[in-house]
Amino acid sequence: MRKLQALVFTALVYGIVLPASAQQIDAAIAGGSLLSSGNSFTSSGLVPAEGGGAFIGFNGDVLFKGNLGVQAEVNWRASQNSYGGQVPYRPLFWDVNAIYSRRFSPRLGAEALGGIGAESIRFYTGQGSCDYYGNCSNYVSSNHFMADVGGGIRLYVWRSAFVRPEVRLYLVHNNAEFSSSYPVRYGVSLGYTFGGTGSK
Repeated sequence: MRKLQALVFTALVYGIVLPASAQQIDAAIAGGSLLSSGNSFTSSGLVPAEGGGAFIGFNGDVLFKGNLGVQAEVNWRASQNSYGGQVPYRPLFWDVNAIYSRRFSPRLGAEALGGIGAESIRFYTGQGSCDYYGNCSNYVSSNHFMADVGGGIRLYVWRSAFVRPEVRLYLVHNNAEFSSSYPVRYGVSLGYTFGGTGSK
């Protein structure tokens, strides 16, 4: 919960304070999937794969000096999956990154980024529970620190609207629930650029 509050605070800073000095702001919605190694077997039994399914999310960045800036994003599995055929679950990834973004022409741009964040695996218990503050949920979370690296190609299709094929490699610390600590999210974002000077 504290990590979610920190992410909300960061988003507010991006949205209210930082744009005053920004040269460019980009906002987008994302769709894609997750790729990982297959199921594995250990002495304790089956360790399932994390990959597959449709993922959706939101992302945005603020460029301050030339092509450099900060970026944040959150992506989650659109539907629940079944862990070991028994427990419904849904993984969620959020991260904050340094970004290098360059527009080569009015129609073409590219970006590279890297940073830190967390994976939150939500296991749905089928029973609601509430904390002292009245926050209620029907799941328990297993959270893991992670780093991420990735990039994308921006294709400006109409004025400042772009389509961005993209990929992210997540480096998840102690991702013991799944067969790999290195899932890859791939997909496409649809976004819009506010400000900027076109080709740089």
